[in-house]
Amino acid sequence: MADSLAMLAFDLGAESGRAIIGTLADDKLNLQEVHRFANRPICLPDGLHWDSLHLFAEILTGLSKAAAVEGVEIASIGLDTWGVDFALLDSAGSLLGLPFHYRDSRTDGMLEAAFARVPREEIFAVTGIQFMQISTLYQLLAMAIADSPALRVASHLLTIPDLLNYWLSGVMVNEFTNATTTQCYNPITGTWAKEMLERMGIPSHIFGKVVQPGTVIGSLRADLAEAAGLAPMPIIAPACHDTGSAVAAVPSAEQNFAWISSGTWSIMGVEWPEALVNEQSLAFNITNEGGIDGTWRVSKNIMGLWLVQEARRTWGQEDGVTASYDELAKLAAAAEPFTSVIDVDDDTFLPPGDMPARVRAYCKRTGQHVPEDKSQVMRCIYEGLALKYRWVLEHIEKMLGTRFDAINIVGGGTQAEILSQFTADCTGRTVVTGPVEATAIGNLLMQARALGRLSSKEEMRAIVRNSTELNTYQPRSDARWDAALAKLNELIAKC
Repeated sequence: MADSLAMLAFDLGAESGRAIIGTLADDKLNLQEVHRFANRPICLPDGLHWDSLHLFAEILTGLSKAAAVEGVEIASIGLDTWGVDFALLDSAGSLLGLPFHYRDSRTDGMLEAAFARVPREEIFAVTGIQFMQISTLYQLLAMAIADSPALRVASHLLTIPDLLNYWLSGVMVNEFTNATTTQCYNPITGTWAKEMLERMGIPSHIFGKVVQPGTVIGSLRADLAEAAGLAPMPIIAPACHDTGSAVAAVPSAEQNFAWISSGTWSIMGVEWPEALVNEQSLAFNITNEGGIDGTWRVSKNIMGLWLVQEARRTWGQEDGVTASYDELAKLAAAAEPFTSVIDVDDDTFLPPGDMPARVRAYCKRTGQHVPEDKSQVMRCIYEGLALKYRWVLEHIEKMLGTRFDAINIVGGGTQAEILSQFTADCTGRTVVTGPVEATAIGNLLMQARALGRLSSKEEMRAIVRNSTELNTYQPRSDARWDAALAKLNELIAKC
């Protein structure tokens, strides 16, 4: 057996976080979850926030639990989270308030306010990012318009993984894949879009040094290492944006594939050698986010399993019993198909709330059959997601002038087998699912590369294929998907 290499990944999502030890040996990666914790936003008088102090405390607990695993010597630590959200720090490195949550209502109306300062076309030309009110740019604009005291005195902007890496290592940097989610970074020049930011009234000096995935940021702080019972070790920036790490772990050996990173959000796209910033990508509202090895994720954010999660939460509060995701999927499978179509990316589905009521209200507002029970609501959501996947795929193919033969779905959403089959049926493409833990795997394999154990993206993906079980879904022909897509196009055109 080749010498094994053990690394620790922290993977933080919108619902929960995990500490996972990955051990690389004999061209396989074995995973061991040592800590799991909830990620619950908190509503304060000024809005919805992430409890970043709680998250860091849980990370410290994860360090201690990893140190206590017998026979394992951790060589490095890497961390990934979601994108767009950030913290502001003063010149001494002190936190200027808890980071806001991207679903906070302060960004309502900020797209229009931004376009009044800098035309929409110019914003896209220097950022290449799709227009969504949750983006860092519009959060900062809301603060600028409100004359936020925190923004006035801020010296540093750190995205969420940058903040947690700073607290772990004492070193402030902005990691590339997460920086590109902010709509404040220029993918053409490879620099922050400072001129645009200044025109928005946003101070540009708060944006710092950008480092690439696989960079050793620094070492675990001595006090944290001693408290956890660990030796000092490197803190490595993998792809700190969770989708960046997930796409790094797509197992395909081929080049002609599209991918979906499926979780609270579904991000669908392709890996491309350059950012595509042109009139067509602007018209399709496509995004360009950074990947590993100089690649770009030409993709689009889709509302994703958020609709399922909120429906489940709502029904749990009403019934006093929270159904499992498998139970909800079975309800959807038993319901009559194609009774109504929703655009899952409609703004009404973005904030937290009673998702079943919103689905019914959307169908009523658009003159369609109104889902009556849980099974019909769930069927409507899952069909809506598959339809939006096809819509995005066809637009990306049109923009690139190529057809992608297969779709690789990675992440927790691969456990929703009904959605994987619907995706194959709706798109007419072979769908390959797995790994479930793609984000953590990509994180760990990028650590292995930084430590010199692996040398290429192809080698990483071979490790993934050796280490995980993949499932394949073949498309079943059903012309009703075409009719439903026509209805979706009609709904989108009316928006």
